[in-house]
Amino acid sequence: MPNSQRALELLQTGDTDALRQLIEQDPDTSEARDSTGVSLLMHSLYRGHRDLAQLIASRKKALDIFEATSLGRLDRLKQCLGEGCIRDRAAINSHSKDGFTALHFACFLGQPEAARLLLESGAAVDAVAANPMQVMPLHSAASARNLEAARLLLEHGAPVNARQQAGWVPIHAAAQNGDRSMVELLLKHRADPKLANDQGKTPAMVAREKGHDEIAALLENQP
Repeated sequence: MPNSQRALELLQTGDTDALRQLIEQDPDTSEARDSTGVSLLMHSLYRGHRDLAQLIASRKKALDIFEATSLGRLDRLKQCLGEGCIRDRAAINSHSKDGFTALHFACFLGQPEAARLLLESGAAVDAVAANPMQVMPLHSAASARNLEAARLLLEHGAPVNARQQAGWVPIHAAAQNGDRSMVELLLKHRADPKLANDQGKTPAMVAREKGHDEIAALLENQP
């Protein structure tokens, strides 16, 4: 079995110690990608192994725009923008192999400064993921409790009531998380607390289901 395939399987089974050893023995393993083209580094982040992702990054020849954004490597991100996006504005809004833009990753993986840089460089604040989730960056920020990124997106005109898969709007995610600061930020920017998802549930209903009664009351009392 090629080491690249073995690396992905070790990650999938959760044997991160063996994966670390493999990367140390064969640094080229850090370049591994799955059959769809998603990198070993990104899979590590998806599974919450940030330290492992940092190790992989240290062995890779170069990070792509999605990896640099996800790790908050601003110097490399600036290089990526200089290499592609200044000459071709569409490149900054390109989608990863699993359908997300760099701005989605910045918002979901807790990198507000990367989000700021991308927005200042012209990233589309209303980019829709090219996958069934159909999220915009604000959905990603709300889901991940990334308040600073959410504020930046809203200041740059992100549509606060945009719908994603199953009819959810960002304030549904904030309510589900019991994230009062996010709920208040979204309300300040005219989020509609009365909107129901495809199951007919308002944000207040979602909050109550999760035991966030104070959040539910706040939403129910909105004019």
